[in-house]
Formats: sequence, C-alpha cells, structure tokens
Amino acid sequence: MAAPRSALQHLRTSTKTSTFRSTTTPLRTSLRQPLQRRAQSTATAPNSTEATGGRLAQLWNSNVGPKTVHFWAPIMKWGLVLAGVSDFARPASSLSLTQNLALMGTGAIWTRWCFVIRPKNYFLAAVNFFLFCVGTTQVSRVLAYQSAQKNESLGEEVKDAAKEQAGVVKGMVEDPKTAGKAERT
Repeated sequence: MAAPRSALQHLRTSTKTSTFRSTTTPLRTSLRQPLQRRAQSTATAPNSTEATGGRLAQLWNSNVGPKTVHFWAPIMKWGLVLAGVSDFARPASSLSLTQNLALMGTGAIWTRWCFVIRPKNYFLAAVNFFLFCVGTTQVSRVLAYQSAQKNESLGEEVKDAAKEQAGVVKGMVEDPKTAGKAERT
C-alpha cells in the first residue's frame, strides 16, 4: 500500500499545477473590475442621526470635520480675530491702517469665497466674517483718530487715505525697485 501524502505535499503539487493553467482569465477580470460601476444600495443608508452614532460622529466623519484642513484652518484663523479684538484696548494712534485694511479685505473676500467652494465651509465663513468686522472696526478707529488730528471729517479722511494708497501702488507699478527700498526704510 502507498504511503498517504500529507496535506502540505498535496497543496504544493496542486498549487504548482493549477497556477499555470488559467492565469489570464482572473487577471483580465480583475483589471476590468475597477472600471465597472459598483452597484450601491440606498435601502440601508441611514437617514437619522441615531443610526449613524449621533451628531458628534457626523461631525467627525463630515467633509469639514476635524480630520480635514477645512476644520483646522478656521481654528488657526481665529487667532487673527482674537489678535484684532485684543487691539481694541490699544490706542488708535498705534494701529496700522494698512494692516487693518488687509484684514478687512481678506475677511470680505474669503467670506464670499467660503460659499462658492465645495464643500461649503460655514465655520470658515464665520471666522472670515468676524475678521472683516474686526478689521472694519479698527479701520474706522484709525480714520477717526487721523481725522481728529487734522480736524477733518471722516469722509475726507477716507478719500485722503485712498489717494495715498493709490499713490503708493502707482509708484510700485512704475518703478518696483525703488518702491521696495522706500517701503523698507
């Protein structure tokens, strides 16, 4: 009587012979499979917050949740808002008009942009709106201080500041080399 083969010996011989029999068929179907659309069932999709684990789980797994930059960028941007709010205690004479104009401008532009991009990020829109509000408040404080120094009205001060900034921009456009040196001094 012949000695029985062990399971390992049987596996070795059967794998060697079956490996080379039909290698092209499984390979071709596996290459085509990602191109085919996968069927998805909507019958098992949960609609309520209880089925998904609550609101915290929804936030965690959302497109703008803590796993993404769409969450952490606004968190860091709140630092700018808080810095602007802390400047409310500073005298208006020590505030920078151009810096606060930049804060006001970026706040306005990015608030609008947050509603255009996908996914819509209301958290980022809120921080940009508050950045705009802080910048507007500080700009109005600086302009009111400067107009009080010159005994002018606020409207005239806004016109003068706009003319001054337009002159700076025009000088930079005409001769960028000397304008950059003048800004540094």
